[in-house]
Amino acid sequence: MRSHYDFSKMKGVRNPYRSRLKQPITIRLDKTTITYFKSLAAELEMPYQHLINLYLRDCALHQKKLDLRWAS
Repeated sequence: MRSHYDFSKMKGVRNPYRSRLKQPITIRLDKTTITYFKSLAAELEMPYQHLINLYLRDCALHQKKLDLRWAS
């Protein structure tokens, strides 16, 4: 491996997968939920954020909806 590389002649290329990249967001989850996904992710040996993303993607693909009823 060289100690110095010359990048001055290199042409920049935009990332063709840019539209498929994940969008960073801020979301507030309770400690119980985070603990659950972290422990499950540890069992599966994967990052917990990736596991949450897979779960939410599955919900979106199958159009799962919660059945919420507020107590009166």
